[in-house]
Amino acid sequence: MNPIGIQLGLSFLWAFLVALFAVPSIIYIAHLKNMLDTPNVRTVHESLTPRLGGVAVFAGFMSSLTIFADLSNGIQQLLAGCIVLFFVGLKDDLVSISVAKKFVGQLLATGIVMIMADVRVTSFQGILGIHELPVGISYAFTFLAIVGITNAINLIDGLDGLAGTIVLIITTTYGYYFLRYGGASYGNYVFVSVCLIGGMLGFLRYNFHRASIFMGDTGSLVCGFIVSILTIQFIEMGLKVGQPFASSSPSVAIGVLFVPLFDTLRVFIVRMMAGRSPFAPDKNHVHHRILAMGFQQISTVMLLGLLNLVVILFVINFAAIGNTWLITGLVAFSLVLSIFLGVYQSRSAQQRVAS
Repeated sequence: MNPIGIQLGLSFLWAFLVALFAVPSIIYIAHLKNMLDTPNVRTVHESLTPRLGGVAVFAGFMSSLTIFADLSNGIQQLLAGCIVLFFVGLKDDLVSISVAKKFVGQLLATGIVMIMADVRVTSFQGILGIHELPVGISYAFTFLAIVGITNAINLIDGLDGLAGTIVLIITTTYGYYFLRYGGASYGNYVFVSVCLIGGMLGFLRYNFHRASIFMGDTGSLVCGFIVSILTIQFIEMGLKVGQPFASSSPSVAIGVLFVPLFDTLRVFIVRMMAGRSPFAPDKNHVHHRILAMGFQQISTVMLLGLLNLVVILFVINFAAIGNTWLITGLVAFSLVLSIFLGVYQSRSAQQRVAS
C-alpha cells in the first residue's frame, strides 16, 4: 500500500473510532442534564432523544483531519468555517436560536472560505451559454450555493439515519474523484471526504432506527457546509484539471446532490404555492410522503439512498451529453417525481376523508 493509502486508512480509522467512542458519553451526559429533543407534531420520533450527535462527528472529523491531512488549498479555512457553524449548531441544539442568527453564522463561515481561501465557483462552464463569471457574481453565486447546500442537508435530517446516509453517499462519490483526479491542486480534499466518512459511520452506529441519538443542527450544519465546499471544489476541478467530467462537472454535481436539492426545492415551492412562508416547518418533505405510503423508517432511508445512487450513476454515465441535456433530464425526472408524490398525497387524503 502506498503512503497516501496508509494515511487515508489511518485518518478514516481515527475519525471512526473517535466518533464511535464519543457517542455513548454524549448520550449519557444528555440524559443526565436533560438535554433531550421532545417529540412534536413535526417530528417522527416518539421518545425523548439526545440531539448532540454532531459533536461526535465533528470531534472525529476535526481531530483526524488536523493530524493526517495537508491543510493547504482552502482546508484550513474550511476547518475555521466548521468551527463557527459547530458553535452555531450547538447553541441551537441546546437553547434554540433564531433563523437570523443561524444565517449570520453561515455568512461568517462562508466568508472565511470565499474571501480568505478564494474557494468559489468561477465559471458556469457553458450552462445557459455562460462561461467565466465576473468576480462579484462569482462571490454572490458561491454564497448562495454554500448556504443552499448547507440548509438542504439540514432540512433532510428528519428520519433516523437519513441525513447521515445521504452525506455518506455524496462524500464517498466526491472522495473517489478527488483521489483519482485531484492531483496537487485538489488531492488533499480526499482527506476531507475520508475523515467525514469515518466520523459519520461512527455516529450512524447509534443513529439508525430506533436512534439513541440525533445529529442535531450541530452535525447537519457542519456536514452540509463540508459537502458544499466539496461540491464547489469538485466543479472547479472539472474546469481546471479537466477531469473527471470536464465542462459537465456542474450538472454532475447537481446529480450527486439530487435528493437534498430536490427535497428542499420541492417543499419551498409547495409552501409558497399554498401561500405560506417557504421556511414555515411542516411534514411535507419527501421522507414524510414516503412514510405516508406505508414504508417504515429504515426502508424509507434505504429508498432515498438508492434514489440518490441511481441519479449519481445516471449523471456519471451520461456526463458526455453535456450540462444542458443532463440538467434537462434531472428537471424532467424531478417533475415526474413531484407529480407522483402529489397525486399519491391527494389520494391518501381522500381515503382518510372517506374512512
